[in-house]
Amino acid sequence: MLFFRQVCEAQGIQHPDNFLSKYREAAARMGLQNADEPAPKTIEGWLYEGRKPQRVFRQILVEMLGYSIDALWSEVPERGTPHHTPLASASPTGLRAEVGMDLTEMKRTGVMAVRRAKEFLLGADRERVGDDTLGLLDDEVQRLVTTYPRQPLAAVWNDLLETHDQVFRLLEGGRVRPSQLRDLYVKGAILSFLVAKGFNDMEEPHQAMTMTRVAAACARDAEHPGLIALSDGLKSLIAYWSDKPEDAQHYASQGAETAANLRGTVGLWLLGLKARAAAVLGDEETVRLANRQATDRREQVVPDDLDELGGLFTYAREKQLYYTVEAEALLGHGHADLIGQAEEAVAGFSDPNSPTWAFGDLAGAQCDLALIRLHSGDVEGTAAALRPVLDLPSSHRNNGIVVSAMRVRGALMSSPAHAAVAGRELRAEIESFSTTRPALPRG
Repeated sequence: MLFFRQVCEAQGIQHPDNFLSKYREAAARMGLQNADEPAPKTIEGWLYEGRKPQRVFRQILVEMLGYSIDALWSEVPERGTPHHTPLASASPTGLRAEVGMDLTEMKRTGVMAVRRAKEFLLGADRERVGDDTLGLLDDEVQRLVTTYPRQPLAAVWNDLLETHDQVFRLLEGGRVRPSQLRDLYVKGAILSFLVAKGFNDMEEPHQAMTMTRVAAACARDAEHPGLIALSDGLKSLIAYWSDKPEDAQHYASQGAETAANLRGTVGLWLLGLKARAAAVLGDEETVRLANRQATDRREQVVPDDLDELGGLFTYAREKQLYYTVEAEALLGHGHADLIGQAEEAVAGFSDPNSPTWAFGDLAGAQCDLALIRLHSGDVEGTAAALRPVLDLPSSHRNNGIVVSAMRVRGALMSSPAHAAVAGRELRAEIESFSTTRPALPRG
């Protein structure tokens, strides 16, 4: 028995009519008008004969049932139950990307947060006072840091903006003791970093960069070198995904200097960012030097307060390998050893229960594997590596994931395989994938 059938039966879907009703609801959530619908016999073939659906149906099925196609079309063991983890916010019983806000509203409320933070930065009252709510803020900040890489942005955006607003109100409002002020500035830097990253995920680089500058100002007021360096890293990241590799390399180099004497992993992240930007510029020598420095420094790492936070504030070994592989992919390499490293990078993000797991890093590593296989001439391997990315629910298609997928399309265009049937089909599917950019509910 297929896991697909088990999931359907658990939700009371045992007839094509029931199935089509749920299917249409999923298509509507994704904003797909006139989506292709399976015939009743096709649905019966899926349910009772184990036929695997054609690609045109897969994206909606993933949104409808909350599991990847590979998980759905796996056999249920005779004893026990399969251990498949639902995709966050894709399951009908879980949080949804459309939790009451569309993209336009999300951007509008986010811009309001940027405006408030800018007003604060430009001279709002910062009288030093005290309050007893910092413990509650500690818990909320930690929750947001942990959740951000694991959930689509729409699932955390409201809480993130609310907590961000609370911190700045405390900084402005005269209820924080002088002894607590540094801690509050640290929280302001961390939350501003996450809001800036959210704008980057929504493909709003100007707002992202503005909020990053707010994060940097808070970090300086807190006299926290790690957060100052981290802010430069985020500027580099924003520039990288905005196709400004010179700016990305500049900010990464600037942050790397600040972090040169720090023992945590932030310095390694900045070297990884520098290598990726250099790879886009075709500067292979800088790529090699930066990655070698990061490898040497890894053995001397002493986790600091940012590493203890986790999430986007630590640079795990798995992520370092992913960045290293990406730089090589951007340089156009595709030899056998590199394919093995790319496969290892994907495997490093294969366990959703790992504390270092992030859906964006997994998708990025899968896109890199696809690109490297394409450089080696393996078109079918390229398609297989990219399949999980193309099957992602629309809620998970953030700016970085879409840009990574489009890089594979660009490489296909210049590849000898561009005229082959498999190459044309994959190219068309990537183009369809990118039309939902950025990966959030439509406004």
